[in-house]
This record gives sequence, structure tokens and C-alpha cells, in this order.
Amino acid sequence: MNRIAIFASGSGTNAENIINYFSKDLNISVVLLLCNNPDAGVIVRAKRLGVPFRLFSKGEFDEIHALLRELKVDYLILAGFLLKVPDNLVASYSGRIINIHPALLPKYGGKGMYGMNVHNAVIAAKEKESGITIHIVDNMYDHGTTLFQAKCPIEAHDTPEDLAAKIHILEQANFPRVIKEYISSRL
Repeated sequence: MNRIAIFASGSGTNAENIINYFSKDLNISVVLLLCNNPDAGVIVRAKRLGVPFRLFSKGEFDEIHALLRELKVDYLILAGFLLKVPDNLVASYSGRIINIHPALLPKYGGKGMYGMNVHNAVIAAKEKESGITIHIVDNMYDHGTTLFQAKCPIEAHDTPEDLAAKIHILEQANFPRVIKEYISSRL
């Protein structure tokens, strides 16, 4: 059994989708949800879904690292997690931290490029398409090996909110499946 922990900072729709996707999986199990934002909706979702969770601050990454080892977590999934993962955690989980980004990397990545910041930038640049990138996390923001990209067109009348809705559909349709395919390919 591969044990995964989800890191999230926001509403938690991707986290909930992942939890539900793996709820009956015989090879992958969500064993923990970690959150750095006490006001995040993902906490309510974790409670409702019966997934153990831990709220933590940026200064507690060493404790989180120890907890992950204690729980024998195999993979870390970043689902709207807004803190940079410390280098020692990236080293410990090399090739086993998966992130989703709401743009077609390498465009619109890096520090501060998350959520509506990304969609506002994409619309302001008058891009013709956007999408999602699911990638392995390394020591740089939004930089690691790309596992999967999906695209969506941007119409001339689309607002950042319209684009966010299109991106959300791509995230929900693809993120859990790509996680499963990647983990399965490493067995």
C-alpha cells in the first residue's frame, strides 16, 4: 500500500477529489492532510471525509517531516499548497512530491504565481490558451519534471474567473488519475 499525504492551503476541492478518488483504492491510501492556513476550507472537508489532518506553521516543517516518517508516508501531494517545500523535505521525498499548477509551465510559474494571480496574468497577456501542469517538485518553484499537461482555449470575452472555472474542470478530471498513473509506474 502506498501512503500519501496531501498538503493544501485553500478551499480543498482538489484535496477532496483526491481523497474520494483513492477512498476504495487497494494500492493507494490518503493517510493525512496537512494545512498551513487555519481559515482554509480544506480543514472542514478533511473532517467531513474522516481524514486525519494537522494544522501547522511554516516553522514546524521539521515536526511535519518527523510525522511523515512516523506515518510511513510514501508520496506527498501538493493540492493548492502555498508554501515552498523546504529543501530537506524535497531531498527526502525526491521524485515523490507531486504538485499541480494552474497554468502551462514554464509560463506563469514562480513565487507568487498561484490561483487568481495566475489567471489574471494569463488574461492580461491575452494568451489564446492556458491549462494545468502536474509536475514533480524540486528545489525551485514550479520547476520539476512535467508529468502531464492539459490545455483549454481562452476566448476573447473570458474573464479571469471564466478561466479559473475552465482550469478547475481540468484539475478535477486529471489530477487524481495522473497521481495514480505515476505511483503505479514506480511499483
